Amino acid sequence: MLADAGFTDATFHGWTGYVTSSTTQGGLVMARKPGGEPAATSDGPACTVGGHAACRTTKALSLYYGLLCYLIFFGTFLYAIGFVGNLVVPKSIDSGVVVTVGEAVAVNVLLLGLFAVQHSVMARPAFKRWWTGIVPTQVERSTYVLATSVLLIVLFWQWRPLPGVVWEAEQPVAAVLWVLFGVGWVLVLISTLLIDHFDLFGLRQVVLYAKGRPYTPPPFRTPAAYKLVRHPIMLGFLIAFWFTPTMTWGHLLFAGVTSAYIFVGIILEERDMKDALGGTYEEYRRQVGMILPRLRA
Repeated sequence: MLADAGFTDATFHGWTGYVTSSTTQGGLVMARKPGGEPAATSDGPACTVGGHAACRTTKALSLYYGLLCYLIFFGTFLYAIGFVGNLVVPKSIDSGVVVTVGEAVAVNVLLLGLFAVQHSVMARPAFKRWWTGIVPTQVERSTYVLATSVLLIVLFWQWRPLPGVVWEAEQPVAAVLWVLFGVGWVLVLISTLLIDHFDLFGLRQVVLYAKGRPYTPPPFRTPAAYKLVRHPIMLGFLIAFWFTPTMTWGHLLFAGVTSAYIFVGIILEERDMKDALGGTYEEYRRQVGMILPRLRA
C-alpha cells in the first residue's frame, strides 16, 4: 500500500502530520528518503506502524483525538439517559419551549432523520473505504463516534417537546417501569463491554497506533447476552425508550421513530455481517433471535 513513496508529488496533510503520495492510493506515510527508508523527524527517528511510518507527534495527536472523542461520547451517553428519563439534565425530552404540533413534529423528525442517515451511512463498508482516503485509518472510528455524538447533542438542544400525556403510571407500576428503564441502559453498556467496548468507540484503534502495533479487528464472538439475542444493545435501547412511567406525545414520537430506525439499522448491519462472515453468521441467525430470545422445544 505504501510502495516506496518519495518526495515527488507528495501532499502534506496539516493537522495529522501525514505526507501522502499518489502511489500510496490514499495511504498514510511520513516523509521518506529517495531510497525508500523512513526519514528522521524533529521528534526523533522515524518509526513504522503496520508498514506506515509515523512520528511520535502523529501518534500523540491521534491518541489525544481518540480520547477526546471517547470522552465526548461518554458524556453524551450519560446525558441521553437524563434526556429520555427527564432526569437531572437542563434540557430533556419533555422540557423546552412548546411550539405548534406541526413545527414540533417536523423539527423532531428532521433531527432524528439526520442522526439516522449519519449513523447508517458512515457505518457502511463502502463509505469507510472512501472516507479513509481522507481521514487517517486509525481515527476513522473515533471520527464516526464524534459525528454521532455531535448530532445527538444537537438533537438534545433543538428537540421540541410535545407535552400531552399518553399514559401516566401510578405506584407500584411506576416503580417497576423506572427499574426497567434503568435495566435497559445497563444492558446497553454491559453489551458493549461483552464484545469490545473500546474498539466499538474507537479508543482501541488509537491506542494500538500510539504503541506502534498493527490493528486487528476483534474476532466474532457471542458471549453471555449474545447467546440469547443477536442485538442486546438494541434491545437495551428499546427497553429504555419505551418503559417510562409518563409517556408524553413527544416521548412517543421519539420512541416510535428510533425503534423504526433500530430495525432498519439491524437489517443493514446484518447484511454487512453476512457479507463479512458468510455461513458463520447465517448459522448464528438460525440459532439466536434478533431482539427476543427464541423459545426452544
